[in-house]
Amino acid sequence: MVAAMARLRAAGVPDPARDARILLAHAAQVDAARVTLIAPEDMASDIIERYNHLVSLRAVRVPVSQLIGGREFYGRRFEITREVLDPRPETESLIEVALSAPFNTVLDLGVGSGCLIVTLLAERPDATGVAVDLSEAACLQASANAVLHEVADRVQVLKSDWFDAVEGRFDLIVSNPPYLAASEMAQVQPELRDHEPRLALTDEADGLTAYRVIAAEAQGYLSADGRVLVETGWRQASDVRDIFEAQGWGELSILPDLGGRDRIVSASKPG
Repeated sequence: MVAAMARLRAAGVPDPARDARILLAHAAQVDAARVTLIAPEDMASDIIERYNHLVSLRAVRVPVSQLIGGREFYGRRFEITREVLDPRPETESLIEVALSAPFNTVLDLGVGSGCLIVTLLAERPDATGVAVDLSEAACLQASANAVLHEVADRVQVLKSDWFDAVEGRFDLIVSNPPYLAASEMAQVQPELRDHEPRLALTDEADGLTAYRVIAAEAQGYLSADGRVLVETGWRQASDVRDIFEAQGWGELSILPDLGGRDRIVSASKPG
């Protein structure tokens, strides 16, 4: 594992020790907490070969979640492929805000892996939901995760360009839309730029296109006492709040993620 750590460090991987440990656990099919108990001389040749292959892929910055096929999010493991955005820890803050008030129906715009809608329905066993995504592959992955976490009977996953296929009204609308500006893409980490779906990362414009659509249309899909919660880039929250304000939304607020950065804009219908 020492050699793997050195290789990952040389490749610029941010936390080479952690990644080397996780990949070895995956290759050996043991819990990550037990990796330190594995002596190199005890590893079978097929484990070593598998481990070296994983390290080679990580060295070219393939995300760990894609290599091991999953990511922990809010205490649950979600199956991940390169067709969907890798759930980030900061997105768990949106879950916390969503769960701070009651809801019976929820709409997830841009479902991706399904981490938002599946988590919210798993945490609220009486709630139902609709989730949409422009990517058919994302819809399939979200559906698979809904089955995995036993909420498939309470969610409808639809291929849709934002609200196009949506009907009805909802107590809660959530979204983690593509918010990187096209000009930012060259500077983002290789894991994002080279290995995650560009459609989920950028609107190929100023990074605010999705918020304009949601702010303009979501009132027609929200119940009287409902809320909209959107994740934003850490420097975008005030711009997103202004977009909602211009569309006449009420009770606008900006909320931080676990790291203290502005991350979530909350909006309700005007009184």
